[in-house]
Amino acid sequence: MSLNDAPAHIQLAVDLIELLEVNEVKPELALAALAIVTRDFERKLDEQTSHGND
Repeated sequence: MSLNDAPAHIQLAVDLIELLEVNEVKPELALAALAIVTRDFERKLDEQTSHGND
């Protein structure tokens, strides 16, 4: 399977990995930043879900 045929979340993950690697972001820094991003998007998803149930 080529990347073009992969699901959108896989394509995005590969793009993010490439961005971090090209910019030589240290793994511990990347993980700390990704934890913040994860919390932010989980909050946004919760908000979408709760607003959809009104």
